[in-house]
Amino acid sequence: MYNNCKDAFAICRYAGYPSYFITITCNPEWTEIKDCVAAYSLNSSDRPDIISRVFKIKLDVLMKDLKDGSIFGKPKRIVYTVEFQKCGLPHCHILLFAQPAEKPRSSEDIDHHISAEIPDEHTQPKLYILVQKFMIHGPCGVLNMSSPCMVNGRCSKFYPVPFCEKTSIDSTGFPRYKRSDNGRSTSKRNVNLDNRFVVPYNATLLLKYGCHINVEYTCQTSAMKYLFKYVHKGNDRVTASFFRLHDSVGSNVTVDEIQNYYDCRYISACEAFWRLFGFEIQYKKPNVIRLPFHLPNEQNVLYEDHQLIENVIDAAVSKDSMFIGWFKANKNFELARTLTYAEMPSFFVWDKQGYMWRPQKQGNVIGRLTHIPHSHGEEYYLRMLLNYQKGCQTFADVRSVGGVVYDTFKEACYALGLLQDDREFIDAINEASSWASPNYIRRLFAMLLMSNNIVRPDMVWEKCWQHCVDNLLPSGRHHLGKVSGLLLLSGYCFALNSYHSIQKRPCSIHEIKSITLAEIEKLLQPNGRSLKDFPDMPFPDYAGLPEPSNTIFSDELNFDRTELASVAVDLISRLNRDHRIAFDTIANAVRRDAGGFFFVCGYGGTGKTFLWNAMSASIRSKGDIVLNVASSGIAALLLPNGRTTHSRFKVPLSVNQDSICNIRQATPLAHLISSAKLVIWDEAPMLNKFCFEALDKCLKDVLRFDRGYIPHAPFGGKIVVLGGDFRQILPVIPRGSREEIVHSCINASNLWKSCQVLQLTKNMRLSRGSRDIHGVQLKEFATWLLQVGDGLIGDNADGESVIRIPDNLLLNVESPCLHDLVLFVYPDILIYSSSVDYFKGRSILAPTLDVVNEVNNHVMSLIPGNERVYLSSDTLISEDGHLESELYTMSTESLNVLNCSGIPQHRLVLKIGVPVMLLCNIDQSNGLCNGTRMQVKHLGDHIIECVILAGRNTGDVVFIPRMNMSPNNDTLPIRFTRRQFPVALCFAMTINKSQGQTLSTVGVYLPRPVFTHGQLYVALSRVSMHSGLKILSVDSNGKVSNHTINVVYREVFTGMLPNILP
Repeated sequence: MYNNCKDAFAICRYAGYPSYFITITCNPEWTEIKDCVAAYSLNSSDRPDIISRVFKIKLDVLMKDLKDGSIFGKPKRIVYTVEFQKCGLPHCHILLFAQPAEKPRSSEDIDHHISAEIPDEHTQPKLYILVQKFMIHGPCGVLNMSSPCMVNGRCSKFYPVPFCEKTSIDSTGFPRYKRSDNGRSTSKRNVNLDNRFVVPYNATLLLKYGCHINVEYTCQTSAMKYLFKYVHKGNDRVTASFFRLHDSVGSNVTVDEIQNYYDCRYISACEAFWRLFGFEIQYKKPNVIRLPFHLPNEQNVLYEDHQLIENVIDAAVSKDSMFIGWFKANKNFELARTLTYAEMPSFFVWDKQGYMWRPQKQGNVIGRLTHIPHSHGEEYYLRMLLNYQKGCQTFADVRSVGGVVYDTFKEACYALGLLQDDREFIDAINEASSWASPNYIRRLFAMLLMSNNIVRPDMVWEKCWQHCVDNLLPSGRHHLGKVSGLLLLSGYCFALNSYHSIQKRPCSIHEIKSITLAEIEKLLQPNGRSLKDFPDMPFPDYAGLPEPSNTIFSDELNFDRTELASVAVDLISRLNRDHRIAFDTIANAVRRDAGGFFFVCGYGGTGKTFLWNAMSASIRSKGDIVLNVASSGIAALLLPNGRTTHSRFKVPLSVNQDSICNIRQATPLAHLISSAKLVIWDEAPMLNKFCFEALDKCLKDVLRFDRGYIPHAPFGGKIVVLGGDFRQILPVIPRGSREEIVHSCINASNLWKSCQVLQLTKNMRLSRGSRDIHGVQLKEFATWLLQVGDGLIGDNADGESVIRIPDNLLLNVESPCLHDLVLFVYPDILIYSSSVDYFKGRSILAPTLDVVNEVNNHVMSLIPGNERVYLSSDTLISEDGHLESELYTMSTESLNVLNCSGIPQHRLVLKIGVPVMLLCNIDQSNGLCNGTRMQVKHLGDHIIECVILAGRNTGDVVFIPRMNMSPNNDTLPIRFTRRQFPVALCFAMTINKSQGQTLSTVGVYLPRPVFTHGQLYVALSRVSMHSGLKILSVDSNGKVSNHTINVVYREVFTGMLPNILP
């Protein structure tokens, strides 16, 4: 079973991900079965042999229908597995890999093949009966809480599925099929069920086979889940008990209860006959050849007992193994030198008689390296190399990377970046030190510490501390003697004593290390970390080094109050009427110190950030503390001393109604929050309401002994101001319905009852009073943009609607294509690609990650220069719930093909000068957070040098090492870690990722429409001028269109904007 699962993964790597997942279940009421048993007055369950034979016939016919392309088009590959229910009925799970031209490209294509609605009883009576009998789930949920599918009060199959007027693909890649609220229903177990309970089906297959036959459109992550769950499900198990009967009542017999129970493999009657008949349990097309390999002189030798040892050795020497034959084929065939060992069977065939590889004229075969566990050492590393090395003619060629022949296969794997080892970080620091100053090396070391990727930081420190030492490095107060200052210069210590005279003396190694560690400690503390967090790391022994608790406060009080007072006066004088109302309301609450909960609602251009700056400057100029946080790293960079809410308040990344922030009483962070006069939280609508409720519970616990604590007030009486725009993207709920998404918003929380809404309605960009043609067009664009966000234009007043794109936002070329959109966003890219300013305000936005990758690859091909390929090291996370068989089944190359949002690709291709985006929070105090855009300046083996393109740290040079990242994706059946540079190309980015960023030139690429609330509005509102925006929309037929889909859930505006409510 393990090998069959690995074969399925091999097909997946070769043919891409499946397009359809089909499940067919045997119907014991089939006429063929009933006719056979009727003559003997038997039930169908009495003849499992007939059930098995008939199901096999039906399955063969179904496979013929799928292969001839009459239903889903000609398939590229097919994999299926047959299983048996506990009651005995067989069913089959089929993965169909469609040809690229046959894959669904739009919602209309999906609707053509898959339906999730009850047909009309009068026009399609036969189909109606079949759907009623076989394709209705439940009843479950509130209609039947005792249904077997109910887990923790909810259907594990997500029924009833919400009504949906149009098929779409959600953010996790799962399809939402069209389920119209058309009033059609059918009865099952005396309960009326509507379209929400229909299991997706294909009408043609259902009419022909008359049984339960579920058809699903699949995506990358769900396909992996199906593969893992079904193809590798394994045999059913049963625990059986055995008892011995005794004739004599008084007999004294010892009963061993443990031996009375046996863990057995369970085989139903149908499965027994299926196997007796020799029917296939697993089927795959094309065939998969399992390729053996071995270390030098360790190939397997087969012989019989009676053979002489001389003859055995002669035969082994004269007959090449399949692996050695690959070496020789690389010498003889030019084509072979372009292939990896696993790719050989697709173009060559192994001659078992001649013991050599021969070119094949035609064939449909896939190769797969046999599995080797990690415990096999060098053999395991050899297997890893064989997935990438081409044209090898000797074992030394396999160990050769970049022209260097390494002593072991493990060393070669490390050189390719396929292993995770602390030595990599040592090499990264050594490499960066060849061109970077010690100041940058210290930042790099601090970054590595904060990433928690180093297993033994003390060992890395001892190997690299010399590179962190400056020739001119000031330090704090020394604890020895009366020394008020210490300066390290060329290995000497220059001390300034209390008599203001300078003393020169040689510095000891210990002093030099302490001075350097003190500088590293200063880099860690602004991020809430300390060397004390790493038990094995030494700590500097200078008394003048501030404690982490003091640093937390000093960071929020280290402002020039005189300068801030002047700034505050200037900003307050420029506030408009809406700003002034909001400012005075919040300022009065701060002055009274009586608590308050506010929400400042304003669309892009109304000056929310301007208001935050005025509030912060005004309060900080008085020596008070303001905590500025934002829901995203990019938004936090726009705030003065801003941090993300997760880093500042320790909000869990995965939240539920019981979540609470990880802040304990009497800690420095608790004291900081207690001392704060105001908390400003920007981009609030994009986070789940449980985040705010977690902070509310936490603050009520932390502040309950404070003088200003108010038990029944939100957040314990702390003044909290939220800001944002409910027109933008709402919290992401995997596979969530419209109701679940809306209900997850902050205005659906009980806290909202105590919230005072303050509205900003005046667009500051239009306040200059320009009456020329550009000013008129800008006003028209702003008005149209608001109508898009409010859902007031289109063919539907609520939910999904088709809107017309204004002509001035379309590409002004005949038959526009993606390349034309690229030329608009990146004109003269070949000339300015090396310029730092060129990429600052430009990007192409798309709704999904696969479209973004398509655009990035296209633009990347236009950039001159040599490309550098970086391979990741992927490892499966061993945790509770993993079977050992699962750890062995998921080979390294199976993990390599997984691409998920939030983690870099396994094969990362970069060039000098290209823009990249950071995919995780590394060092927020220095502007390195999730979404930071940078430009590559240098590509090393273990380090890349970039310059920051936007934010308060624009122009800063940073060094990015490889880091461990794990996808936060519930649809994946496994959890794994990928060590790779945490960046991705960002010529294009997803619309969700762009939220909070301001750009000057944007191209919106819509080969498929947006799929959730606010996406289109966010994409269009990234620019302040309509002249910097162009839209390329493609309809379901692949033709350019001047219409697109807009999604707005208008009920989310309840209590917010009375003028736009339904």
